[in-house]
Amino acid sequence: MFPNKEWEFQGISVPSGVADQPMSQEETLHGAVQRAKNAQEASPEADFWVGIEGGVATENQEMEVFAWIYVLSKAGKSGKSRTANFYLPPQIQKLVAQGIELGTADDMVFKQENSKQQGGSVGILTDGNIDRTAYYQTSMILALIPFLKESLYVVE
Repeated sequence: MFPNKEWEFQGISVPSGVADQPMSQEETLHGAVQRAKNAQEASPEADFWVGIEGGVATENQEMEVFAWIYVLSKAGKSGKSRTANFYLPPQIQKLVAQGIELGTADDMVFKQENSKQQGGSVGILTDGNIDRTAYYQTSMILALIPFLKESLYVVE
């Protein structure tokens, strides 16, 4: 997005202020916003803070998976984007509906450990054709549009 700039990235763990498994679009977006704001509090010297929160939502008895990305700048500007969504198989849907976090449900069904920190659900369900990094990449770029095209995002 910004090829003429040099960046240093630091990942930090901050709370989202929402349930471990957000169960709606609104709760998931709120978690991403809170992560960015909590990262700002934890590292006030940074120029940007990014919050990423994955969630699920049920509609018409199907459970979709998605994530929200929220970017906050030192100047107070923000950008956000949502990933593509995909639907969970019934066996995993049942576990998540019972209150089990998606990553744990994946581990139970696919007999893995800590899969959410590896390829995640998307990696498991696509046989690695899309991993978590690839899944978030396009949405991260889209969340940065207001910073790339600043003059178009001026509120009057």
